[in-house]
Amino acid sequence: MSITTVWGVILALGLGTFLIRFSFLGLIGRKPMPEWVLRHLRYTAVAVLPGLVAPLVLWPAATGGVPEPPRLLAAAATVVAGLWTRSVLGAMVAGALALYLALGAGALL
Repeated sequence: MSITTVWGVILALGLGTFLIRFSFLGLIGRKPMPEWVLRHLRYTAVAVLPGLVAPLVLWPAATGGVPEPPRLLAAAATVVAGLWTRSVLGAMVAGALALYLALGAGALL
């Protein structure tokens, strides 16, 4: 591909994502949204984050796509800590700590 094509694609994608965001923030930004829309928007992160994280746990590139016990253990610890503490930060810390300990224990064996 030529450098002009690459920059054309980058600019087109940038403009497209700007217009998508502007349609919500710029056009609707100052208007109050209905309660049902706000209720549904609360669940956006809960719906999107598992879709982003699941492939990293089940098919990690670091292992050639083969799931490994330390990552599965860390994911389980994250879910349990999140349910127990009701805190995103607490869940993240528990998952990171579990992964660190599981990978460290694996290195010792």
